Amino acid sequence: MSSAEQPHEEEHHEEVATSYIPPPPKSIGELVAADQEDESLRKYKETLLGNAIAENIVIEPGNPKKVLVKKLVLVSEGQTEKTLDLSGDLSQLKQTVFTIKEGVQYRIRIEFFVQHEIVTGLKYVQKTYRKGIQVDKMTHMVGSYAPKKDLQSYTTPLEDAPSGLLYRGHYTVSSLFTDDDQNEHLKWEWSFEIKKDWN
Repeated sequence: MSSAEQPHEEEHHEEVATSYIPPPPKSIGELVAADQEDESLRKYKETLLGNAIAENIVIEPGNPKKVLVKKLVLVSEGQTEKTLDLSGDLSQLKQTVFTIKEGVQYRIRIEFFVQHEIVTGLKYVQKTYRKGIQVDKMTHMVGSYAPKKDLQSYTTPLEDAPSGLLYRGHYTVSSLFTDDDQNEHLKWEWSFEIKKDWN
């Protein structure tokens, strides 16, 4: 939320309507089988998909989800990273309140695994509320990811924390990790406070 924004203004944060229709999802096998005669494209797919071509990457056996969101990390220069564990009881997350010093720049990093199949058009949507009123909305295009045994991550662009007495106080955030096909990979709520100082 930038310092130029007023708490009652949110219309310019709404998503712009688009006629874009995502292509139908394809399995890794279908992607590999297509365009086999194109050597450069075949090599590109091998680089992109890695081990997922040769084996079915499964991080959590029995869990059908393609995206397993594990952590939200608040990153601000000069401060220790602050982490929310998203693999446990999500209803308890609002009990942990991050402190953000007014006027500082910060980023949010989402850490996740992808398993089973490639996932396309990942999006991170964040709505911020103060005293029950939505004051900010951000939608970040995360991209497309192939299954990997390694933890993958997305970091948002730098944001400016608002500054001034008017903006200090408690905020609640509704976060959603979704994709082009409107799959809800994870939805959670968390909180932060804007303060004059870090302590």
